[in-house]
Amino acid sequence: MAEKAMVLKNFINGEWVESRTQEFAEVRNSATDEVIALCPMSLQSDADQAVQAGKDAFWEWRTTPIPERIEYMFALKQKMQENKSELAKIISAEHGKTYKEGLDELTRTLQYVEDACAMPQLMKGAYTEDIAHGVDEYFVREPLGVFLVLPPFNFPAMIPTYFVWAVAAGNPVLIKSSSICPMTVQKIVELVQETGLPKGVLNLIHGSGSGMGNYLISHPDIVGVSFVGSSQVGLEIYKGATAHGKRAQVQGGAKNHALVMDDAVMDETIKNVVSSCFGHIGERCFAVSNVLVAEAVYDEFKEKFLAATKALKVGSGTDETTNLGPVVSRKHLNKLLEEIEIGVEEGGKLLLDGRGVKVEGYPNGYFLGPTIFEAEPEMHIFQEELFGPVRCLKKVKDLDEAIEIINQSRYGHTAVIYTETGAYARDFIQQCEVGQVGVNIGTPAPIAFYPVGGRKLSMYGSTRGRANDAVDFYTDKKVVVTRWLKRKVKEAGKSTGVPVNW
Repeated sequence: MAEKAMVLKNFINGEWVESRTQEFAEVRNSATDEVIALCPMSLQSDADQAVQAGKDAFWEWRTTPIPERIEYMFALKQKMQENKSELAKIISAEHGKTYKEGLDELTRTLQYVEDACAMPQLMKGAYTEDIAHGVDEYFVREPLGVFLVLPPFNFPAMIPTYFVWAVAAGNPVLIKSSSICPMTVQKIVELVQETGLPKGVLNLIHGSGSGMGNYLISHPDIVGVSFVGSSQVGLEIYKGATAHGKRAQVQGGAKNHALVMDDAVMDETIKNVVSSCFGHIGERCFAVSNVLVAEAVYDEFKEKFLAATKALKVGSGTDETTNLGPVVSRKHLNKLLEEIEIGVEEGGKLLLDGRGVKVEGYPNGYFLGPTIFEAEPEMHIFQEELFGPVRCLKKVKDLDEAIEIINQSRYGHTAVIYTETGAYARDFIQQCEVGQVGVNIGTPAPIAFYPVGGRKLSMYGSTRGRANDAVDFYTDKKVVVTRWLKRKVKEAGKSTGVPVNW
């Protein structure tokens, strides 16, 4: 019940503090519909305090030696590893994904922290001697100030942890949590506090995206914004941040395609496509949305794909036998139900209807079973990101038709091909206008030390997230050109009174 729910606090200047707001968002368990936390819709005054704390901490943190800064990253990794099970349970409760999927998310999250531990190597500059007579030139990477991280709800541990690159590079960070799934990041910040990270270097504030998020984007003491979410919101954030002279790293939505060629290893392909379509309840930007299948194997694939999908178990994320947990909220469930109705109305053939699924013991959960349409590229359900377990099948005559369909999409996040023919794979890799390509792997999600991002509506700006791109985003290359005039060597072994070898 709401009166027993935990009231979340903001983390400002090393302390957990209550907001003076009178407005709270209910955080509900996706399987039971019970209120498990109250998330404050923080005030602008709360935000000002959090930004000021980061601003005050900046110079001392900026001048802290890099080897000392990454000691906190090593400590954080250890604490997150020790608390991995608890974090996975929180993820499952507030988001809905299974406990195992929560553990998988945390594995990737820990890889982010590991990569940030390489900051002494990643922040190296460059030096060139004698670019002209007596002139040397070099550049150093400098941190810039307080960065804002705006994470989505769907990976409540992984995306907020983008902060590790910024902090390791010497910048204070303010995280504005997702009001839908704010509990996981609060636990992570508690673990950061246990590492002894200096006050003000990491701050957390809760609040609405449209209210608090927009206010922080235009805040004069925020130097840059990192965002992951929908393309529509991402565009507004990118425009708002850059209009105020700030850096913006904005990753938007996706409509990912998988192509199954006639020489694909069918059983392995089916298993991988099903996982890619419905893992994490389909609420991830790397999920396969549209499955294109060569006409020679279309009937075989459809039969096996439907059979494998029907075998998936829908249930509570805490049940170890569950394959699909509930979607994140009732509002989101209702939106998905509307999208399915649109698909039926526009002529999509409903091969598998996940509506009305019942889970014993969880009558109030936000459950939607796997839903599969046969659809055409001009249909809404084929074009738009639905962000749930609703997928489309489409027969194609050949590789060229498939690539044409993929490149017509307004999104450009990922594309995948299943084939054993190198020529097919090579053409597919070269010609698909997306940021990530997979060959016989349905979710080509880059590891932490590779950049991630898309094209078209899937990303705004030119700087991707993670790895070296993250270092480029969170630092600036300051170029220094030097020429010294007082000491001049006239000839070898002689000088103006100063020995050559000193």
